[in-house]
Amino acid sequence: MRTGNVYIEEGISLYYEEYGEGDNIIISMQCGFYPVGMQQYMSKSGYHVYCITMRGFHPSTLIDVDYGEKWYDIFAGDVIAFADKMGIDRFTYMGASHGAGIGWHLMLLNTGRVDAFIAVVAGPHSLAEGTMSYRQMIEQGIIKEVPPFDPPIDNDDKRQKRRAARENWLKNLPEAPEAERKLDYGRPLMKYKNEENLCKALSAIEVPTLLIGGCGDPISKPELLMRTAAQLPHCKLIMYSNCGHNIDTDIIEEVSEEADRFIKNVQECGRVYKTPLM
Repeated sequence: MRTGNVYIEEGISLYYEEYGEGDNIIISMQCGFYPVGMQQYMSKSGYHVYCITMRGFHPSTLIDVDYGEKWYDIFAGDVIAFADKMGIDRFTYMGASHGAGIGWHLMLLNTGRVDAFIAVVAGPHSLAEGTMSYRQMIEQGIIKEVPPFDPPIDNDDKRQKRRAARENWLKNLPEAPEAERKLDYGRPLMKYKNEENLCKALSAIEVPTLLIGGCGDPISKPELLMRTAAQLPHCKLIMYSNCGHNIDTDIIEEVSEEADRFIKNVQECGRVYKTPLM
């Protein structure tokens, strides 16, 4: 792993972790990355992976402004600015949960820079459910805790051990700076106001997209992913039973192999499916 900071504009620096090497590039942006997850595993399959921490989150630049409905557009713009600074022309974007939310906005920027989108537990949320992030609802005491992200594991001790290690890692993270704790980036695609407008926006996305989700996810629910897949013109949807919101750190090898297969297929023929032989 290599780390660094890139100034994308005056006063805004983005921290990143870099895995692997070469021209087959994946960019991912989130508020933080578990050190043993899908992004890191993809680098073992020959991908050059950049994991960027969103602005407003340590060790990227902390901020004290509220961008309202523009949060995710700004995050998406930061991805492009980062790619420009690093001399990256084209890439695959991969994100989970809020990181996938950034992906939706990046796809709608229509920059022509993204060849494929790996969208894990990607929703997006129904705008009828509100706009505040779960993270901020907890900070403000609106809810005591989020619903259990993952269903119980049956008869898989190794997977349970992996899940326990992640929970222990989370518990031992240092307390976030106050400015970070106050930040509420909301939910993606808020500017579309209602479900009808959101679906119309999704239908305009031309980038081949792989949706990965778990049937036991209370956040990115199966019905949301089905709705999204039905709107996207170039999409493949994979759902796993007995999996939830942390699928990208729970069955890392499985979802990474699906992502690798998808990216290679898009690179070969530009489609989410293989060209028919006859």
